[in-house]
Amino acid sequence: MMKKGFLIYCLLLAQFTWAQEFSTLIPAAQGHPRLLFLKSDEAIIQRNIQQDTLWANLHQQILKEADGLLLKEPLIRKQIGRRLLGVSREMLRRTLFWSYAYRMTKQLKYAQRAEKELLQICQFTDWNPSHFLDVAEMTTAVAIGYDWLFEALSTESKQIIRAAILSKGIEPSYDERYTSWLKASHNWNQVCNAGMSLGILAIQEDYPAKAQELIQRAQKSIILPMKDYGPDGAYPEGYAYWGYGTSFQVLYNDAIEKVYGSDFGLNQLPGFYASANYMLHMAGPSGKNFNYSDSGDGIGFHPAMFWFAAKTQNNSLLFTEINTLKTAKNLVSDRLLPLVMVWGKGASLVNPQLPQELTYLGGGPNPVAMMRSSWTDKNALYVGVKGGSPSVNHGHMDVGSFVFDALGERWAMDFGMQDYESLESKGVAIWGKEQNAQRWDVFRYHNRSHNTLTLNNQLQAVKGKSEVIGIQNSSKRKAFGLDLSSLYPEQASGVHRQVALLDNRSLEISDQILSIKQGGELVWTMLTTAEFHKEQSGKAYLTQNGKRLNLQIKGVKGEWITWSSEPNHDYDAPNPGTRFVGFKLATQAGQTWKYQVLLAPEN
Repeated sequence: MMKKGFLIYCLLLAQFTWAQEFSTLIPAAQGHPRLLFLKSDEAIIQRNIQQDTLWANLHQQILKEADGLLLKEPLIRKQIGRRLLGVSREMLRRTLFWSYAYRMTKQLKYAQRAEKELLQICQFTDWNPSHFLDVAEMTTAVAIGYDWLFEALSTESKQIIRAAILSKGIEPSYDERYTSWLKASHNWNQVCNAGMSLGILAIQEDYPAKAQELIQRAQKSIILPMKDYGPDGAYPEGYAYWGYGTSFQVLYNDAIEKVYGSDFGLNQLPGFYASANYMLHMAGPSGKNFNYSDSGDGIGFHPAMFWFAAKTQNNSLLFTEINTLKTAKNLVSDRLLPLVMVWGKGASLVNPQLPQELTYLGGGPNPVAMMRSSWTDKNALYVGVKGGSPSVNHGHMDVGSFVFDALGERWAMDFGMQDYESLESKGVAIWGKEQNAQRWDVFRYHNRSHNTLTLNNQLQAVKGKSEVIGIQNSSKRKAFGLDLSSLYPEQASGVHRQVALLDNRSLEISDQILSIKQGGELVWTMLTTAEFHKEQSGKAYLTQNGKRLNLQIKGVKGEWITWSSEPNHDYDAPNPGTRFVGFKLATQAGQTWKYQVLLAPEN
């Protein structure tokens, strides 16, 4: 209760402070450039390039890509389904790469090509306000291009760009048909408020009253998703959407602070800085992330982490980012990549600081926990376990699910997301969250396809929620517990799961199902890409890439089996190379089950 009360107090205080200060505040930054990448940053970045080969290599990658983009045809207004988002994102990528290249080299070819593209975009009939993310990212792109290239743009071009920012970006954000995001607490709020705010800040001297009005609106709205970082930084929508929502949150916070000279307490809200620690722990030693909810499983590169490291003076937050920077093949596909040169300008990329904590526990709307045996051992054990609720934005019925790495491999995996357009184009309603919503018919979304429990073939309860609690954290045993009872209210009087690393050598999953309400079947599921090999007496093993994981059931007479991961419908994504392993137990009314599953890598 104290954490919740303190969080509410901080949010109310921040809202009061912002409302007071924004009513009279005069912008501190009057000229251009003033968004994100200030004139004074250029010399610092040049020095980094001269002194550090990693920074120099990254700088050269950006320039090379900027040169390659010069050869591309100008973007056209090509909508896919309900989205223009692909065009908006590519526009943001091109604008950032060309604008950075011009700022750092003063070669007019970059500014001239960017100007041509900006004018092309400004001639679009609209930026697709019916899917407002498209407008937000396009406005972000045009605002940055206008601000960073201000000195190189012609007077006529500036007039056209200003008019487009206002008519195609800002004005639709006041149309009630398109503004549900103002009251949302998920990534749409962050992305759309950031886009509109950068848009008006780029042209604020021409529209000072509109700038103050819009920023006041944004600050009252954007605090809604920020409260969901509390208390520990666990981002409710998972890894991929942290990369999206939080990156745009940082764009917003950084722009506001540089233009107005203050963050107005927004950065200090509970859990926001801690979310970088959450993101650090989400990366497993297998090279995959803990990809619950709508996320792919790859480890991406996140320029925003450099902003967090600078703000908190904690270089260990960059441990995964620097390793990714050294090994990733296609960093230039990241549309925000040039911003790492700005946000990371004070960071050393040599010998990244080693994180100290081996465990992470985050509460909030969608609690999760992660633990590992080492940060440096390539064969380290790593487990991520999921609490929370299916009802969160982009949520799956994955409460109680886990992923597991050992010997450099992922043994227990999560399918993650399916491309939205592949479902929407076939008429599947994927955004409903009711218990009987069509969303839960999608193979990758329901509990039968996650590493959790299914009782009597029933779905988890949408309104249920599980907290994750720390049980033990010692060298011998690291353990987290979950009360899953509210996810199975019609099936059992209580369902509990504990996940533990034993001596940093094996993983133990312990379940207790209390007083089953009606007879049927309990299914324990684990999804894997490994090959299954059955043994006797509750034992089996998995193999992949010449490595072995031993499986054992203790406490019940269960036998390991495997079954197909082929999906049910023609709209489901195929899942080649995967299979389910687990066991099934016949149940009777009033029965209680208690057992342990041991997953032990064979070194």
